[in-house]
Amino acid sequence: MKVTQIDIKDIKPYKNNPRNNDEAVEYVANSIKEFGFKVPLVLDRNNEIVCGHTRYKASLMLGLKKIPCVIANDLNKKQIKAFRLADNRVAEIAQWDYDKLQIELENFELDMTPYGFDLEDFEPIETSEEEDGYYGDERERTNKAYNLGLIDYGNMTNNFWQMPIIENDNFIPEDLIGFNYAKTSENKKCGIHFFVDDYQFERIWNDPEKYVEILSEYDCILSPDFSLYMDMPMPMKIWNIYRSRMIGAYYQQQGLNVIPTISWAEEETFDFCFQGIPKGSIVAVSTIGVKEDKDALKIWKSGMDEMIKQIKPSTILIYGGKLDYDYGKIKTVYFKNKVTEEWRNR
Repeated sequence: MKVTQIDIKDIKPYKNNPRNNDEAVEYVANSIKEFGFKVPLVLDRNNEIVCGHTRYKASLMLGLKKIPCVIANDLNKKQIKAFRLADNRVAEIAQWDYDKLQIELENFELDMTPYGFDLEDFEPIETSEEEDGYYGDERERTNKAYNLGLIDYGNMTNNFWQMPIIENDNFIPEDLIGFNYAKTSENKKCGIHFFVDDYQFERIWNDPEKYVEILSEYDCILSPDFSLYMDMPMPMKIWNIYRSRMIGAYYQQQGLNVIPTISWAEEETFDFCFQGIPKGSIVAVSTIGVKEDKDALKIWKSGMDEMIKQIKPSTILIYGGKLDYDYGKIKTVYFKNKVTEEWRNR
């Protein structure tokens, strides 16, 4: 394997790259700045990226002139395509061995938050040896896993769905930053959004009480945007809408300003995905990834029509670019995807 320093201007991103890693660019840039460029990009014989789009964007952010690369000129077009997908997929499947990780983290002093690594996420679950028998111990774990102890049964929709209700706080933030910056950002005069990859905020479901103090420093939060992928089974879509409402309602009960994030998928999700939001509320939506996909744009517009019909929002906060859509007399407030904007500007 031969590593070659190639001028960044001569490197071409793959225009149909299926992974959107924009939210990870800053973390990778911090890693390169601290530890150096240790993993080269893989390019085809035409200098088009096969693996390493995030490292490429991080290099642009850092203003690097040349990048270490490996040219995969031994692979044909079909193999290149397969390798590109396989490389991304393997990264998704890999999991932590928590026992070994705990050994690694003992007496760990280096601050890993600049690299998107929150050590508290990997702390072992403490269990009490004083529990009265197996049933009590295991029931407590079940309650914790599903946050059953945090449910307010008096604050649910009075119908089949029993969705937690997020009341209208009548608050509009001046700015938004991603949840992945909540611990490190010095600017507290803004709201926290969750329009990032699910793995970056799954921890907030695992331990919502832990983040009350951190999030309360900010003007408001948007309820978590747990994904609704079209190929998800319907029960998973219902579960993710429920989780978004439940976390939003819980933090509202803790005194935080909460703006409900509204998401939907196919028409069948319209029965439940707008539940728990009072009419006339201020709501938040995302347009990320919609423009580039005609089918996604069609679904987005259809869901927006239904959302306006069911909720009749007073204001819609829109995270991402503008779309060709008529909101009528409803007030709209736009917030840019700062990671993407910064990368494009650079």
